[in-house]
Amino acid sequence: MEQYKIDFLKNDFIPLLTRLKCDDQGKWGVMHAQQMVEHFIEAVESASGKLILPMINEGERLIKSRDFLLSDIPFKENTKNPLMSEIPVPALYPGMQPAIEKLQEELSYFFQVFSNTPGLKTKNPFFGDLNYEENIQLLYKHAFHHLTQFNLRSADLPGQ
Repeated sequence: MEQYKIDFLKNDFIPLLTRLKCDDQGKWGVMHAQQMVEHFIEAVESASGKLILPMINEGERLIKSRDFLLSDIPFKENTKNPLMSEIPVPALYPGMQPAIEKLQEELSYFFQVFSNTPGLKTKNPFFGDLNYEENIQLLYKHAFHHLTQFNLRSADLPGQ
């Protein structure tokens, strides 16, 4: 496991997000910054096992998806998520700060649940059963994707 990815998710991701205003638009996609943060909350809830989503990939497609996950290839711009509508859902939280605080809470919970349950695997709708290291890989890759989308320089991300 690459420790810098864990350190980034624990220490650096949230401060980068605080640079955004709730209605900032990304270089691509339809979500504004707060909607992206709230989308990422759901991704972390899925990684911790708190949110169970229906499986999308299976068979050969699941194998190819897992190969992609474990690679250093980033998500493409405008990657479509079949679990999301083309029209983003309205923001749930009253502002960017409460959304970021909720994301921090969910990240802390994610690390706690895996610390308390060695060997835990959680089900991801695109990549199947993921252990701690695989979830870290996914969350880091996903964070990189959205930070790039919102013009937070890749130089701000360790290992990139």
